[in-house]
Amino acid sequence: MTEQKQIKVLIVDDDLTLRDMYAERMKVEGYDVHIAKDGDEGIEMAKDVKPDVVLLDIMMPGTNGFGVLEALQKDPTTERIPILMLSALIQEENKAKIKDAGAIGYIVKSESTPADIIQKIQQILVA
Repeated sequence: MTEQKQIKVLIVDDDLTLRDMYAERMKVEGYDVHIAKDGDEGIEMAKDVKPDVVLLDIMMPGTNGFGVLEALQKDPTTERIPILMLSALIQEENKAKIKDAGAIGYIVKSESTPADIIQKIQQILVA
């Protein structure tokens, strides 16, 4: 019997409560979860951890989600990592900006449960 590879997820979000909620639920589901509290830490952690997927908040102090997305896409060691943007609210212009920036998709935090996010990750990794 072959051992299934544990899926590595990097959560980059400055909201401690949401980070912990997502991380705990993902750990229960068997994910290897890594957490970064801001954009700069997220960039460094993505290079070190090489996650299978990144959950990336848009609005953060310092380097925001779009800055992190751009930095990861410019780096050959992280350019192929799928990135799912998280936002408290999505305006129409941000939807287009997210797509144009190269993120695989977005999730509106207030409209999604941890189970929804796990389902979206599964869809991304199977695609």
